[in-house]
Amino acid sequence: MIPQVITNETITVISPNGTNFPKTDRPLPTHERQDSLKKHLKAEIKVMAAIQIMCAVMVLALGIILASVPSVPHFTSVFSVLLKSGYPFVGALFFIISGILSIITETKSTKTLVDGSLTLNILSVSFAFMGIVIISVSLAGLHPASEKCMQSKELRPTEYHHYYHHSYDSDRNECSVAQSVLAGVFSLMLISTMLELGLAVLTAMLWWKQSHSDFPGALADTSH
Repeated sequence: MIPQVITNETITVISPNGTNFPKTDRPLPTHERQDSLKKHLKAEIKVMAAIQIMCAVMVLALGIILASVPSVPHFTSVFSVLLKSGYPFVGALFFIISGILSIITETKSTKTLVDGSLTLNILSVSFAFMGIVIISVSLAGLHPASEKCMQSKELRPTEYHHYYHHSYDSDRNECSVAQSVLAGVFSLMLISTMLELGLAVLTAMLWWKQSHSDFPGALADTSH
């Protein structure tokens, strides 16, 4: 018969040759696993909220740059739609508030704060969708605007050929530079907005799960 040594933590089996074969430890209590999961969940929310604020600041800064750009023939109409929609400012403001509230809720989790963070993240998802559509339309409008810009330069007089040939090349370069700069600004704003969309969706899902796990009774009352 193989002798066995039983401890409080593990069960150790001693074979005849002196080799120990420890068995699996007892599983952690349920409340300890839940506490560990909540700490991990809150840490994830805090990191995502910080990235969300950074992306929002990027969108806001690019919007300010576009608003401060002087009138550019044939290109102003392309980004004026984006500015008139207010997305770079209102959307960024919602993203920043949502990220800050998520950080506050991570440190002091109450039902009101959790519900507020969930609502703001859902609104952020809506603004991000709207921003992606508007920025994509603006990006698509850059090429036609560049073509019109170059065509307008071709209508210049042809006398003094050498002078106007040099001027025409310079004007074409201006059209290309304006298109490239705006394409870079729109691309950065689009990437930041897509990150905002993904982060807002993930954060909303995490707050939804936490509201179900932390306040099951309150949710049951509201459903009746």
